[in-house]
Amino acid sequence: MYFIYITEGNPVNERILISGASIAGLTLASWLARHGLRPTVVERAPALRAGGNGVDVRDQAVTVAERMGIMEDVRAAAADVRGMKFVDADDRAVARVAVGEPGAVEIMRGDLVALLRGTADVEYLFDDSVRRLDQDDDGVTVTFENAPARRFDLVVGADGMHSTVRRLAFGPEERFVRFRGHYFAFADADASLGEDRWVTMYNRPGRMAGIYRSGNHAQAKAYFVFRSARPAYDPRDLAQHRRLLREAFAGDTSWHTKELLAAALADPDFYFDALGQVRMDSWSTGRVVLTGDAAWCASPASGAGAELALVGAYRLAGELAAAGGDHRVAFPRYEAGHRSLADKKQQIGPNVRMMVPRTTAGRMLRDAVARSPLPRVMDALEQRLRTGPRPLPEYAPAR
Repeated sequence: MYFIYITEGNPVNERILISGASIAGLTLASWLARHGLRPTVVERAPALRAGGNGVDVRDQAVTVAERMGIMEDVRAAAADVRGMKFVDADDRAVARVAVGEPGAVEIMRGDLVALLRGTADVEYLFDDSVRRLDQDDDGVTVTFENAPARRFDLVVGADGMHSTVRRLAFGPEERFVRFRGHYFAFADADASLGEDRWVTMYNRPGRMAGIYRSGNHAQAKAYFVFRSARPAYDPRDLAQHRRLLREAFAGDTSWHTKELLAAALADPDFYFDALGQVRMDSWSTGRVVLTGDAAWCASPASGAGAELALVGAYRLAGELAAAGGDHRVAFPRYEAGHRSLADKKQQIGPNVRMMVPRTTAGRMLRDAVARSPLPRVMDALEQRLRTGPRPLPEYAPAR
């Protein structure tokens, strides 16, 4: 562990706009405020999104949560899921895979977001979005959809894979987002359809329907993943999302697919998106920088979204503090410190093949491997070889 102290006097670039009240955006806002800077968070939704799937706080993210003083609360709110269970059409388990690793905690996204917001008192602009960015040598003039235009020293895009800030500052989405051949959806579900404390998955070739039952939450989650060539797709067209999911599972009455699909399509908080990744040569341009999924989305198949968001936002805030707010120094250091982890977590191929085998033969092979001792042996070997997460620099608060 080492300490980096902010320079004496008032830092430059104090006024920082963060677009997106995401895990990355809220973490960044908290650490910027702790370092004596002045963050403002603008969020398109009218309030923090309370729903969402289970996310993992592991490795360096545990360190970040501990330094924020929320790790004990994260553990108390843990989803308490034992593992994944693969079933046949008659709901008989054909294989089980235990999940979890020493020190890691799975928590529902909405629970983590609520904990993060409570770590700092910052300004929020809800039900609004960035419409235009105009940079110059001294700052950025931000035009909003609703609020009057304001002047900021720096702007951070923490607004997800379909980032508005990235589009405005770097160019169109198709230059950076790579479709990985699948779509996914999740929504509320009838908890009686799944086993308590297990993620139950049912596969047909190229498709998966499942149910997630947390040990600490009464409400279960339905999950769907399906292979597809990319059609015309609008990330914000909810009617189109429901149609794509309905068509993908049309006529499938096996297992509990029909019931889960009906519940998902009726859920007002239904969530749907492409399984995509963001690949960029640089995460900053001038006074604008990206963090979280806007910069490096590894996709839900990575299981690393929260980990990358917590660690990346922590590094970005810390490097700004260490540089006295000088973005010309901080942005390259932030990227140099975090890119290798983001690149590693984008290697998701085996995860997708396990969740959604393309063929019946592939599903049978997956089930056989899951039933064998090999996964447990590999997990035990990996744990023995682990040296623990690399230490994170500790950035001292502003004096």
